[in-house]
Amino acid sequence: QLLQQLINALSLGTIYALFALGYALVFSVLGVLNLAHSAIFTSGAVIGLLLILQYNVPLPLAFLGAMLGAGLLGIVLELVAFRPLRRRNAPRISQLISSIGAALLIVNLTQLLFMNLFSTTEAYFPRGLIPEAPLQLAPNVSVQPINLVILVVSLLLMVLLQVLVRRTKVGRQMRAVAFNQRTAQLLGINVSRIYLLTFFLAGMFGGAGGLLYGLAFTRVTPFMGQDIALVGLTALVLGGLGSIPGAVLGGFLVAIFQTFSIVI
Repeated sequence: QLLQQLINALSLGTIYALFALGYALVFSVLGVLNLAHSAIFTSGAVIGLLLILQYNVPLPLAFLGAMLGAGLLGIVLELVAFRPLRRRNAPRISQLISSIGAALLIVNLTQLLFMNLFSTTEAYFPRGLIPEAPLQLAPNVSVQPINLVILVVSLLLMVLLQVLVRRTKVGRQMRAVAFNQRTAQLLGINVSRIYLLTFFLAGMFGGAGGLLYGLAFTRVTPFMGQDIALVGLTALVLGGLGSIPGAVLGGFLVAIFQTFSIVI
């Protein structure tokens, strides 16, 4: 059963890694934890669910829509909850508290939306979006197609982010702002634009993780982000605060510990 449980842990770990990446991106650039990231994670699942249930959008387009919608919500979060405090040179603890308030607001609005649409606080993805028959890899070792999709899509997104940060001009600007905001401004970098881009990317990755998490368990609630928030923080700490590769590694480590502790 070792190989089977390792496959399960890898699938779960990619979702945790996507979630932790959002934390790591914002922390590496702003130096503050965005505790509203769990609500953005939930918004990705909710947007994808509504696109599929209400508008019959195919799953690939719903996935892109969920990422884009969550990314735009991240921009709104930066403009409303972080930028005004940063312009007043407020302590970082104030930004942290502001993100908590924003998270509560998003969760409450999502709960109100669910009650209006479904008359309950939970909804389910329709069956058949992804084939359900397990793929047999070896005797007594199989993988669910959804787990394979999660693994492939998540790894692809992580590689694309790494290329963006390490190989592009925008990525160099992000790293310069993360190193020293004042120096970056003197070099002509638009710091405000980098902040917006960082929140947009963090929101996109959070939204992608939320939708994949919802597809894996087929169930979406306004509170699903709260279940994974502590896991994401643990992954961030394990991998090193603000480290993008560390966030990925931390996500996998937490998933492995969690999976094998349950089995044992």
